[in-house]
Amino acid sequence: MKKGTTKWLLVLIGAVVALVVVYRAVNVAPSADLPANEQMVKILTDGGCLACHSENPDLPFYAQIPVVKDLIGKHVEDGYASFDIAPFMDAMKQGTVPNEVDLAKVERSIADGSMPLGQYSIIHWGASITGTKHDRVMNAVKDIRGTFYPNTLAAAEFANEPIRPIPDKIAYDEHKAALGNDLYHDTRLSADGTISCATCHGLDMGGVDNKRYSVGIKGQLGGVNAPTVYNACFNFVQFWDGRAGTLAEQAGGPPLNPVEMGCGSFDEIVARLSADKAFVSRFTAVYPEGLSQATITDAIAEFEKTLVTPNSAFDRYLKGEKNAMTDEQVEGYALFKEFNCATCHAGVNMGGLTYELMGQRANYFEDRELTEKSGLTDGDNGRWAQTKVERDRYRFKTPTLRNVALTYPYYHDGSVETLEQAITMMSKYQVGREMSEEDARKVESYLKALTGEYNGKVLVNVNQTK
Repeated sequence: MKKGTTKWLLVLIGAVVALVVVYRAVNVAPSADLPANEQMVKILTDGGCLACHSENPDLPFYAQIPVVKDLIGKHVEDGYASFDIAPFMDAMKQGTVPNEVDLAKVERSIADGSMPLGQYSIIHWGASITGTKHDRVMNAVKDIRGTFYPNTLAAAEFANEPIRPIPDKIAYDEHKAALGNDLYHDTRLSADGTISCATCHGLDMGGVDNKRYSVGIKGQLGGVNAPTVYNACFNFVQFWDGRAGTLAEQAGGPPLNPVEMGCGSFDEIVARLSADKAFVSRFTAVYPEGLSQATITDAIAEFEKTLVTPNSAFDRYLKGEKNAMTDEQVEGYALFKEFNCATCHAGVNMGGLTYELMGQRANYFEDRELTEKSGLTDGDNGRWAQTKVERDRYRFKTPTLRNVALTYPYYHDGSVETLEQAITMMSKYQVGREMSEEDARKVESYLKALTGEYNGKVLVNVNQTK
């Protein structure tokens, strides 16, 4: 070997060694002795997560270079649209309860190596997720989940799953719930005596009406698809746009909606109910303060707390009953997680915990307009209708997937008739991946295992048995 060649080879080796030394120096995992939340903060901060997943990122100087500005801008736009990590980071710093979906998103992005982006790690060596960092995050997630969301109903091997079984029941007042049951089915809550809560949320139809848009008084059509009332008690807010914070607030909405039940005020409802002396006697025995909007909606809310549907095949599987699901359904659950469905659809209710953008990876509304020849509606604005914050436009409370095989049609606009179509479209618009027919069939089979029991009997939809 020539001297010149040897010289350059030594220089190259030296450079490589130097780079390795520097890389190891700047990419050190936090001490395993630190609390899980502090380890998480250190790794995610070093990973530059806030650079793309926050409202006002502190971008590096080169983000203004014309050649890379557009690329970085697109990464920031997409990152913030899919996940605002700031609330999760605040929870980690303070040691408080994180959102269950946020925790699942962090877990999934580290587990599959999708974050941080390769382009970012090449420039920021300390951002790379080494094997040690990966293990620290996975262990931290397990510790945090176990602390704030203990999965006591699941078998030990499934204790760290992002989804938890539905409890057999939640606490409620039986006497108030009995009144709420009557009121839920009472058409006197509508102006013309034709519509009750059960009209659009039939308990024998999966808690919905299986119509694209529900029909209110005088044949008027609502603007969004009616979500199921089953397991609504597990949602963090109610309605697609989150305009009600509690079940009672939600119950007070439809009676005063001119398209739905059409009453001018609850005074009208109280007057009609007050004419029923037997009902008033029963009601005041439970609510001495008498009939009012507050007591009527409270009673309905108590009844809705009874509408939980535990003991699905999937719940029994998580509890350790391995034969509760078929092999195809077990494979479908694995695909459900692989395609990131178990991030937004996490927790007990498999949804209802966050607002998510409809069309994160493809323009859903543009495509719908091409196929249906219809433009946007007020109902398409989602959370924006309440906040007027532009980021909230087209962002909706995620629906529960519990009993989803019964609650067609799908999406906020009720535009999708079949479960298989809903699955493949979600993969395209939310994940950015095409799902094969075989995989979609397996996921559909798994979702059918989410049908639970109500009052000890498997929930059915009468429309499917006719």
